[in-house]
Amino acid sequence: MIVKENIATDAETGRETFVINIGPQHPATHGVLRVKMTMDGEYIVRAEPVVGYIHRMQEKMGENRTYAQYLPNTSRIDYLSAMTYTHAFVGAVERAARIQVPPRAEYIRVITSELNRISSHLVWWGAFLLDLGGFTPLLYAFDDREKILDLLEGITGSRLTYSYYRIGGLYNDVDDAFLKGTREFVHHMRPRLKMYRDLVTDNIILRKRLENIGPISAELCRKYGATGPVLRGSGVPYDVRRAEPYSVYPEFDFLIPTFPEGDSMARYRVRMEEMAQSLRIIEQALDKLPAGPVMADKVPRVLKLPAGDYCYAVEAARGRFMVRIVSDNKEIPYRVKLRTPCLSNLSLFEEASRGLLLPDALAVMGSLDLVIPDIDR
Repeated sequence: MIVKENIATDAETGRETFVINIGPQHPATHGVLRVKMTMDGEYIVRAEPVVGYIHRMQEKMGENRTYAQYLPNTSRIDYLSAMTYTHAFVGAVERAARIQVPPRAEYIRVITSELNRISSHLVWWGAFLLDLGGFTPLLYAFDDREKILDLLEGITGSRLTYSYYRIGGLYNDVDDAFLKGTREFVHHMRPRLKMYRDLVTDNIILRKRLENIGPISAELCRKYGATGPVLRGSGVPYDVRRAEPYSVYPEFDFLIPTFPEGDSMARYRVRMEEMAQSLRIIEQALDKLPAGPVMADKVPRVLKLPAGDYCYAVEAARGRFMVRIVSDNKEIPYRVKLRTPCLSNLSLFEEASRGLLLPDALAVMGSLDLVIPDIDR
């Protein structure tokens, strides 16, 4: 609900301003987020995000559970990018415990993570366009996303929050039906992306809503620590898969899409190009998928990591996600720190939205692709 709060006079301009709330329960926020807007007519003087409505103490829970018990928590932080978040946690534990993950398991992790990335971007694409007034693309997006969810459900038993990865490998191996279905999805999705471009991306209505709207410079991204498509939409080719290589990503040939314009359209184009690159990675991983086990030998049922400070970062759908574990050689971590991308990406919204019309500010917010549990972790 947009609620008018009060009327005041702006100290800098001397003009009359008023304050409205967007959220914490409003379709434009896609979650329990409140944005306190100080308005000069239809123009934004200040947009102050107010977070914490669904804070769940994810980091604190990491300090009173064993490593295996905490594993399901990771997919609840960003439920749309659950695979990559779990990958970061198991990767940090494996790095600390010096566990060698079998190559087949790493390849399957890449395949499932990239499928999850496409699924996440499809949700963003459909919901973003719905915010801008287009209903039809949402139906196409969820139609294609269902195919991914069917594939992942077949091997994980879940359609959203997965606990498929294990410390040392995977819960189980993939079957022929998954491999065949994934290849079929790759062949299905490529022409769909072309159709998306013809239907939406090149549509003059969308371009007028996004081009030159909400420009975010590379310096502003660095100032607030923004990563992922937000940073790459400002022309910076930073991707954890290249900058801090992990798993078997160095084995694959793929591009890092960047657009220098920094506007909402650039961030849109980055995600559309990323889906094409994810298909490219998946196809290569299927071609190179080795035989062998999917779990490391002799992984202890109860882990005690050596005392120390361990980090592991991944490129999630919304940017750099890092898990930091501080161990004091006990079964339960001394400290778990989660560096999530959405809080940093949201933080720059206040500065990026100054002087914008309210509808344009909502377009900018949608281009950031925020998941609120990722902020209120």
